[in-house]
Amino acid sequence: MSRYDPSAFPPFAVTVDLVVLTVREHALCALLVRRGESPFQGYWALPGGFVRPDEGLAEAASRELAEETGLRAHSAPGPGPSAVGAHLEQLATYGHPQRDPRMRVVSVAHLVLAPDLPTPQPGGDASSARWAPVGDLLGPTPVEGVPLAFDHGRILADGVERARSKIEYSSLATAFCPPEFTVGELRQVYEAVWGVVLDPRNFHRKVTGTPGFLLPTGGTTTRQGGRPAQLFKAGGATVLNPPMLRPES
Repeated sequence: MSRYDPSAFPPFAVTVDLVVLTVREHALCALLVRRGESPFQGYWALPGGFVRPDEGLAEAASRELAEETGLRAHSAPGPGPSAVGAHLEQLATYGHPQRDPRMRVVSVAHLVLAPDLPTPQPGGDASSARWAPVGDLLGPTPVEGVPLAFDHGRILADGVERARSKIEYSSLATAFCPPEFTVGELRQVYEAVWGVVLDPRNFHRKVTGTPGFLLPTGGTTTRQGGRPAQLFKAGGATVLNPPMLRPES
């Protein structure tokens, strides 16, 4: 170590960016913040920030999540500011040399999934925050989408595709639901994330017939109107067999 000279290597910073997804009014929505400072002042961007010298990547992502949404990641230790938890997983790393005009910045993006969330409050260098439908942001093609700061359009697209693919073979769709939910509410999650309309009877048969996917709570609800619907909670299965295949669009 005595021969190691840190100044011989160019410095760079590390950030965490969050693709925070939720379902609001039957649409898959992403959390955006409007940048109040340069670069990209006035542009909409994904929430995130620089990793502090004394924290790891997961800690930084959990801190940014709590600051932006008031949520605590399921794996985050200690008491959180909210009783509601969120699914948090590392998405990908983005390190193009010119992705940030300030300096060399490598971003480690994370995907966050949570049930219907309240109106966000801006913090840090953000001047405002909002939920935006993913369909409006991405558009049919990348050219038609809403321009976001940095390379956040690509990061958002990668996060949405991760969510869409993972709910095929895992129980991740339940992360969008409250602790107790109906099959109809779970179907609305799949429809919102995939952007399709599913047959209610076939969907009910598939999800209730997949071992370990759902567990009945013994309760019912009429919050969707009509006859009382059976309430379920997420089961212990992490991999769905058979998988819930996404319909071809």
